[in-house]
Amino acid sequence: MIDTGVLVSAFAFGGVPARAVKKAFVEAVLYVSPELLHEYRDVPHELLDAGKINAGQFEILIAGIATVVSAATVVIPRKKLKASRDPEDNMVLECCLAAHAECLISGDKDLLTIETLSFPLAIMTPADFLAS
Repeated sequence: MIDTGVLVSAFAFGGVPARAVKKAFVEAVLYVSPELLHEYRDVPHELLDAGKINAGQFEILIAGIATVVSAATVVIPRKKLKASRDPEDNMVLECCLAAHAECLISGDKDLLTIETLSFPLAIMTPADFLAS
């Protein structure tokens, strides 16, 4: 599972997140949920409108997300979680639970600082994922 922030960083800016996404794309089964698909659709527009990315980065980001989504399996979360101190992050964890994901790649401190979950999940930074 790849958090939205990592996808944005990977396709709009490159670097370590881009290498982590490439590794995940080649070596792992990727999952998304309907809620994440909505976020993947909305976030690039929000970033462009806020001036955080330019038109070229927007196009690359849309194409990159489309590539990831086309290879991903859609799961429908059935259980609501309240595990993150940021309620918006719970949809990511709900997708992981529904998918029986082993790993979540994220740069989000609210996710990275979770110490215990009701299910097994390794939450790691892109750099940690590359090192694994």
